[in-house]
Amino acid sequence: MTHKINVSIVGGAGYTAGELLRILIHHPNVNISSVYSTSNAGNPVSQVHDDLYGETDIVFSDKIDENADVVFLCLGHGKSAEFLANHKYAEHTVVIDLSNDFRLDANQKFEERDFVYGLPEYNRSAILDAKNIANPGCFATAIQLALLPLAASKKIHADIHINAVTGSTGAGQSLSASTHFSWRNNNVSFYKEFTHQHEGEIYQTLNLLQPGFDHKVYFLPMRGDFARGILAGVYLKSDLSEEEAIQLYKEYYKDEPYTFVSDAPIALKQVVNTNKCLLHIQKQDDVLLITSIIDNLTKGASGQAVQNMNIIFGWDENLGLNLKTVAF
Repeated sequence: MTHKINVSIVGGAGYTAGELLRILIHHPNVNISSVYSTSNAGNPVSQVHDDLYGETDIVFSDKIDENADVVFLCLGHGKSAEFLANHKYAEHTVVIDLSNDFRLDANQKFEERDFVYGLPEYNRSAILDAKNIANPGCFATAIQLALLPLAASKKIHADIHINAVTGSTGAGQSLSASTHFSWRNNNVSFYKEFTHQHEGEIYQTLNLLQPGFDHKVYFLPMRGDFARGILAGVYLKSDLSEEEAIQLYKEYYKDEPYTFVSDAPIALKQVVNTNKCLLHIQKQDDVLLITSIIDNLTKGASGQAVQNMNIIFGWDENLGLNLKTVAF
């Protein structure tokens, strides 16, 4: 039997932390040693994450586990670097950050820690030897999985256009005018048009896979009137036939445990509550359309973070991630 590792979660009251707890409570190789939240210290975790009522008796703590084997940072963007500067972990502690603080090459060195970009379908060999992981963004995950096979085979020869919609949990738990129920319900809107923070990750990966990549990525993110999930339509001009593109994608992802190419059209409910990404490919005239769907909290955040942990420790990538969607 594998020795259990001690895992700590920082920023324990948010959506990604709640999703991590839901996964890690049932992970056979993990002991949750602390869930850090200064605003909830002393309160039961299930008081905040009430879907875990009856699942755990863990309470929030205002002290970090500085000797944890793994710490997941579930903090707001720009907060993880500040937190690590003020809280020191043991040299052996693996840091898996779910913010955007360390995703770009310019930020991947922080004090004595070197962060590796944690998209397994792209960077698995580097993740195997990593001590610190910059977990990808949710939109960036869905979009990159739609583009990796093309970039890896140097087949992107045109600008890329993306329409993608995400659920309200993508905005986090903090309330704002656009997360209020009366605004979000029966409503949809664009936001951060052509300026979304995940574009940097996408450009970075495309340039590494296809050196000399000099095309534009036009990304239109949307707020949807549902809680969780991302549906992205990624399209570009291509000289590949539909059959050639499908074969290219199926070959690229043939050994991946969570990314699949569907022959039939796909819909969001097929992936919600799972660590899966489903892709569907079609061609109209000279335009190739790749539809990509993920759960923004699972494959787009906490599930992928656990997948990265499993890879680092040499475990089966499925540990803790045998999750089931609900289609009706």
